[in-house]
Parts: sequence; C-alpha cells; structure tokens
Amino acid sequence: MGSKTRGCCGWLIVALVASLVATAAVVAIMKRKPGGGGGRKLKPLPVPGPPGDIDSKYGDALGVALQFFQVQKSGKLENNQIPWRGNSALDDGKQAGLDLSKGMYDAGDHVKFSFPMAFTATVLSWSVLEYGDQMSAAKQLDPALDALRWITDFLVNAHPADNVFYIQVGDPDLDHNCWERPETMSEKRPLTQINQKSPGSDIAAEAAAAMAAASIVFKSRDTTYSDLLLQHAQKLFTFADTYRGIASDSYPKLQNYYNSTGYVDELLWAASWLYHATGDQTYLSYVTVQNGKAFADWGRPTWFSWDDKLAGTQVLLSRINFFGSKQTSNAENMGLKMYRDSAEAVICGLLPYSPSATGSRTGGMLKFFSCYHESIQGRFLHIGELQIFFS
Repeated sequence: MGSKTRGCCGWLIVALVASLVATAAVVAIMKRKPGGGGGRKLKPLPVPGPPGDIDSKYGDALGVALQFFQVQKSGKLENNQIPWRGNSALDDGKQAGLDLSKGMYDAGDHVKFSFPMAFTATVLSWSVLEYGDQMSAAKQLDPALDALRWITDFLVNAHPADNVFYIQVGDPDLDHNCWERPETMSEKRPLTQINQKSPGSDIAAEAAAAMAAASIVFKSRDTTYSDLLLQHAQKLFTFADTYRGIASDSYPKLQNYYNSTGYVDELLWAASWLYHATGDQTYLSYVTVQNGKAFADWGRPTWFSWDDKLAGTQVLLSRINFFGSKQTSNAENMGLKMYRDSAEAVICGLLPYSPSATGSRTGGMLKFFSCYHESIQGRFLHIGELQIFFS
C-alpha cells in the first residue's frame, strides 16, 4: 500500500469515528420530546433541546465509537480500559526537552501527525459543545472529554514557544516498514517543527482552532486549563497569520502523507473559533471584512475535511447570522450572510432531492465518494450538515 494512501486512510478511520460520535449523539441517541401543539412554529435554538428518552442501541454505538480514541492513545495510560494496550512512546519529545508522549497514533501506525490530530480535536469539541447534554445522558460525555484532553495536552506541549510548533513525532518511512505494537517499538522517533524560517500556517492555525474550541468545552469544567488553551490558541493563530506558508512546502516529505492544499481556510477556521471563544470583534472582522472576499471563496461549495475547512467555517459562522449579534457592523453582517449562503449551497448539494443535489448516490440516495481524494474530502462534511439540521 502506498505511503500516502496508508497515512491518510488512517485518519479516514478517525473521521468515520468522529462522524459516528456526532451521528449517534444527534440522529437517534435521544428521542426529542414534542415542542408543543397547534402547529406553532418553533424558534430555532443555538443548541439542541434537553435530552429525551435514551435509545440504548445508539448509546452503545456512541460508546463503541468513542472507545476508538482510547485504543489510539500514546503515552502513559490512565484508567486504561483496553486490556491489550499499555504504555508506549514515553520518551517522545525527550531530545527537545519536551513531553510529547501523549496524543494519538495515526490509525495502525505509530506516527503522530499534529495536523489531522488537531482537526479531530476541533470537530470533537464541536460535537461536545452542540450535543454534550445528549452525550451526558448516554453516559458518554466523560470518555469524549478524556479523549479531547489527551489530544490538547499534546498540542499544548508541542507549542513550547510563540513561533515554534511540533507537527510530527516519528519517521513515517521507518514506521511503515514495520508492523508492530507501539508498546514494543524501538525505531528512532525524530521530531519535526514549524517555525519562522519553516512556516506551516495550515497546521498552526488548525491547532489554534482546536485549542480555541476546546477552551470553550473546558471553560465551565476547568477554568485554568481553559485559559491555558486559549492563550496557546491566540499565539498560534498570530504565528500562523504572521509567518504564512504551507508545512508541506517547508517539509516536502509531508506531501507523501498529509499534503495540505492551502492555509487560508485554516486561518478563517481558527479565527472563527477564536471569535466564539473570546467574543473579540477583531476575529469576526478578520473573517468577514478583512479576508472574507479573498479567502472564503464564497458561493463555491466544497467538502469539509482535515484539508479543507471552508464548509465547516461557513456553518460555524452561519450560527452568528442565524442568531444575531448586536455588535456586528453592516459590513460584517454582509460577510456573515455570504458564509450562510455558501453553507446552504453545500447542504442543498447533499439533500438527495434538491434541484442542485450532487450525483454519486446509493440506491437509498446516500452520498458516496468514489475516488481517493473525494473520499478524504467528504468524510466530515455531514458534521456541518448536522449542525444546520439539528441545531
């Protein structure tokens, strides 16, 4: 199997797992209670309503999906529930004086890639923020929070200075040449970092998005940790925006694994999450007035993935347009409407009987992606779809 296919397909599994988390939590884990009679039109709410009765089958499905994250853990395991997993990679980062032992492995491999790992944390945070009450009722919120913090602990330690971020632990070529248990691996574990001279705005901004989103998740649970995440998020965003470049240009070898096609989508994605985390209007202005026209590619629907964050950004900013903000200017509101229009175009492309529905459907009208690149791009798209349909 080629290195690119093997590396990326690893995170396809993670994509599917996160998709299961959101789907199980949203679609059928709770039976929503009636919202009143008389045909009265209900006002849309920022988050789903209170949980109803639990459907145990979907609760079990959610638990199995979240268990995947426990299987993927690196480092010294705590309260380990997976009998065939043990401590591993305890010395990761040691050569740089860092503790990079946590984080999660790339599927069946033992490399830790910060880019897709951070994206997983961002989307998992979003799922918790939207459906945390439903997860809690199914007794699956704590496992989700545990998995999220295992990743963000790694991201914090991977950011030892304002303009330095470690984006990879391990050598993919060495790793892919040997199938072994992480508990017994013995190959060298080199570190790869982005910095001012070797920028990687795509990865730095995704990590900023992850920590900004997670800071909201932990704000009511651990204020000190939430503040720490937000500080790192703001500094990483500044780093990503100031020293612009794609990590795979700085390190061409990355093109064989997670080859990003750009960084402007991550800058918008990160700024959007920072606005939600801080309420700072400068972030909203960044995504609307300052860079919306140049970066957002309004009116062109795209799929949502670890590589392309535009659809997710469109849905996230649509919330502000839906529910309003007294502090937004006319110019900002115009930008927000453009994001909402683009998000609606994405959803209309997915709805099976929409006039603009895309092809490649199963007999039951489910969307499928036939080629390699499209399969990567499409895995997380329905997360954004769910935010519109079920919020």
